[in-house]
Amino acid sequence: MEEIRLIEIKEEIHADNTEKANLLRTQLSKSKTFLLNLMSSPGAGKTTTILKTIETMQGKIRTGVIEADIDSMVDAEKIAAIGIEAVQLRTGGFCHLDAFMVEKGLEGLNLDNLDLVIIENVGNLVCPAEFDTGAIKNVMILSVPEGDDKPLKYPLMFTVCDVLLINKIDYLSLSDFNVDAAIARAKNLNPDIEIFTISSRTGEGIEKWTEWLVKEVNYFIHQQ
Repeated sequence: MEEIRLIEIKEEIHADNTEKANLLRTQLSKSKTFLLNLMSSPGAGKTTTILKTIETMQGKIRTGVIEADIDSMVDAEKIAAIGIEAVQLRTGGFCHLDAFMVEKGLEGLNLDNLDLVIIENVGNLVCPAEFDTGAIKNVMILSVPEGDDKPLKYPLMFTVCDVLLINKIDYLSLSDFNVDAAIARAKNLNPDIEIFTISSRTGEGIEKWTEWLVKEVNYFIHQQ
């Protein structure tokens, strides 16, 4: 019987992606463009949060958006409707973005006119957490209707993110969601994670989140 050769495809894919992600970060440092990767479950409020974030930062940060979806262009159309430069990445079945896909998206934007590019990743709490997009910071949204136990069920997502946005706090009175428990569980996985409670519908808490983001973007730009 001939010896069977084992090839670790996943490890090879991740190694190639990490190399590309690091190259992207180097390129973004040169262009002084801050890349933010936003992740969440479907329906957690990514697009609404992006729209409210851009509105609150108006006049402070020049922003573009890379939208990712399996098939639809609905979210990109919402961004473009308010006059923001947007690119739609149609993944054709892929449940995440990787650095190679993000590179294609960046090629469709005029980075000379942008301080910040927000990636709206595919709605999923598993695959997007495994792939480095080349982003400077990773952000995830946990919405109140999803429940406060998500850090227990999807620990990797909370571990790789720099910021947690607890969204839809306007639903708290209708839910048994325990904010303190969610924060404690996230901090147990990632003690350095920044946490903001927001409502992307009413705007509550958005100003504190955008203050943090503007500070991070300006620091990145001026240190290059």
